[in-house]
Amino acid sequence: QLRFVESGGGLVQPGGSLRLSCAASGFTLNYYTIGWFRQAPGKEREGISCIYSGDSSTVYQDSVKGRFTIFTDSAKNTVFLQMNSLRVEDTAVYYCAVARRNLISSGWGLIESVYDYWGQGTQVTVSS
Repeated sequence: QLRFVESGGGLVQPGGSLRLSCAASGFTLNYYTIGWFRQAPGKEREGISCIYSGDSSTVYQDSVKGRFTIFTDSAKNTVFLQMNSLRVEDTAVYYCAVARRNLISSGWGLIESVYDYWGQGTQVTVSS
């Protein structure tokens, strides 16, 4: 059974860093698009980054470019989101999602409706 679990969230001060993990089981992350989304209180869920495991191509939302990095560890069958220079406005529940195709080449990487599977989310709170 396909399953994946997010972890790594927590409370951090502005300017701090966190690394989120999305660990997959029941399948290998080959030739999948893995996306990270977030939903802040009172706001709609938004796509912030994705990676296609077939060629490691990536996409970032403008608000996180230069601060967040998405990457995979095939040996661990895990996708990571390294978040640096965190801001109060990064506070949200972060979700990983998986699609069984290359969404980056089609320009759909940050569109939540095209993803097939979703994790349960992990809370990230940026506060002093």
